[in-house]
Parts: sequence; structure tokens; C-alpha cells
Amino acid sequence: MGLWNKLKGELIDIIEWLDSSSDTIVYRFERQGNEIKTGAKLTVRESQVAVFINEGQIADVFPPGMYDLTTQNLPVLSTLKGWKYGFNSPFKAEVYFLNTKRFTNQKWGTPNVFYLRDSDFGRVSLRAFGTYTIKVDDPVKFLTEIAGTNAEVTTDEIKDELRSMIVTRFIDAIGESKLALLDMAQNYKDISEFCQEKLGSEFKDYGLEMTKFLVSSISLPEKLQEQLDAGTGMNMLGDMDKYSKMKSAEAMGDAAKNTGGGGGMENVMGMAMMQQMMNQNQNQNQNQQNNQQNNQQNTPPPPPPGVQYFVSVNGQQTGPFDMNTLKNMISQNQLTKETHVWKQGMAGWLKAGEVPDVAALFGAMPPPPPPM
Repeated sequence: MGLWNKLKGELIDIIEWLDSSSDTIVYRFERQGNEIKTGAKLTVRESQVAVFINEGQIADVFPPGMYDLTTQNLPVLSTLKGWKYGFNSPFKAEVYFLNTKRFTNQKWGTPNVFYLRDSDFGRVSLRAFGTYTIKVDDPVKFLTEIAGTNAEVTTDEIKDELRSMIVTRFIDAIGESKLALLDMAQNYKDISEFCQEKLGSEFKDYGLEMTKFLVSSISLPEKLQEQLDAGTGMNMLGDMDKYSKMKSAEAMGDAAKNTGGGGGMENVMGMAMMQQMMNQNQNQNQNQQNNQQNNQQNTPPPPPPGVQYFVSVNGQQTGPFDMNTLKNMISQNQLTKETHVWKQGMAGWLKAGEVPDVAALFGAMPPPPPPM
């Protein structure tokens, strides 16, 4: 090292960190030989803290502000040996700056599918994605647990460790929630808050605070999503027959496109789809018939018809007449006890007075008035 560089190194130090990045959490101030003279100026800006380390031990932590570094300000360092004046530094130390701002929009997601047993769909595979926000909560703990002796630590260097922790706890939270698959979308907020609470204590073990955790999506398997979309379309149409015809037409159209083009497997699949739709129509018609029969069975039958008699008038069969009509005929002297009557079930014609049902009508009628 040249004389001028040596002299510059012994001038009063200005120790500061101007962060031009958006992802640096820890930065070690580079000083030749880690030599810091008494009277050096330390500037710690808002959203920063400075940590002094001497001989591998943390000597002091400085919050935002401007400081003149003396042994009075660093009582731990005042006991160091080799105190000298002049161009020799009174102490040697490492200075680490930690960024205490919030690091937002950190991505997380399940690298592989995970499985969930759902009451509606059985065992299904899912994937989930979201974001989270962190900040340094305990600078000393973060240095000792994460940074170590690294000169610089960024969010990218710790994201894999944090993501593994998040994914594990998220899957546990989903299992504990017992939410139905179709109810998850409307419960993202509750799931996010539950996961943030569970992860909070584990992040603190690293000297970090999770200030926000969000679930942005829980994606279904492609085939299951197609079935749900088809069901939605069916509900929108409101008519199973129309829906089946539409799907059959689509299948026939696809099959027609592949005719003569070597698309044998596609044709077979198209025909299978059409057959399936036809079966669905048949099942629907059968269900409708069953419903009609059930409705008919539930409807009470009409009341049984009243007793009706045929009446012989001048050797001619008339009727049949119900009991009210016979009563009127008796009152008008069109039917007497000597008139022959017959109803279904009788072996032959009998006189009205010999048939109990008809004979009772005569007793209910007053006799003819006496002659004048």
C-alpha cells in the first residue's frame, strides 16, 4: 500500500451505508484492516441499524442517528489492549449495517402438488401461491443465526429456506382448517391470517418478523377444473337436454374434422362422448318418468262412482240412473215397486220393491195424497 493510501486510511473515518438495492438485508462496511479510529463519524439512517463486532463478539448496536465513535461511546471496546495514538487506530472492529425496512412482495408457492381429502371430490391434488412481507426484528439474532460472517445478505439468499418453512406450515394449516374445496376461495383471508399467526414465532427464531402473509390462489387439477366449469355451464343453461345436445354437437363436430385425417383415436373419443351424452339424456328421461309416477302415486284417486240401476220401461232398457235420479222418478210416479230394475252384479231383473237399495227410496217418499 502506498504512503498516500496509508495516510488516507488514518484520516477521520465516515462510516455509512447508502443502499442502492431493493433486496439487501445485511451489508458489512469495508474498511482497510477493519481499523476504526477514535472520533470516527458513524451515520445510521432511518430503516437501518449498525452493529459493531470486535474479535467475533457483538460490541454494540446503534439505532438511527449520527455518532462520534469514542471509547466512551463504545464501553466494551474501551477495555481493549494496545491503545495508541497518532496514526495508529485505537481499535479494530467490523461494522455491519442491517436494513430494517419491510421487504414486500416476496413470492412463495408449492413447488409440487400436495394432496387434500375433500368431502365432495375425494382425494385431490392442489397447488398454492402467494406473497409475504418481512422485516428484521432482532438485528443481533439475524446476524448470529443467518448472516454469520457473510459480507452481504439479500432476500434472494434466504428465500428458499423461508419458502420451505411457509409451504410446510401452509399445508398443515389447510389440513387443520377442514374447509371444503369449493369454500376455500371465499376464505383466503382467514387462511392467510391463520398461516401468518403460525409462522410468526418461527420467523422470530431467525430475527425476522412476518408482517403480512397472503394467499393469492389455490389451483385445482386441470381435469377437475374442467368438470366444475362444465357444471357451471350446465347451471347457466338451466336445461340438461339443451346442455347434452350442445356437447353432443361439439363432439360430432370434432369427429367430423378428424374424418379421413387419420384421427382414429379422436373419432373413438368423440363417439364415446356422444354415447355418454345419450346415456345422460336417457337417464334424465327415466328420472322424469319416475318423478311423474311418484307424483301420480301421491295424488289421491277420484271418489268411487255411486250405485246405478237400469230401469225397464215398456219392455225397453233405460238408464243407468243414479240413486238421486231414481228418487225423482219415484216422486213423478215413473218408477214403482213393480217396475223391474237391474244393476251390475245382479243375476237378473227384479222388481224395484225387491231390491233393498231401491226399495228404501220408496219408504223415504210420502204416499200419494188421498182422493178428493
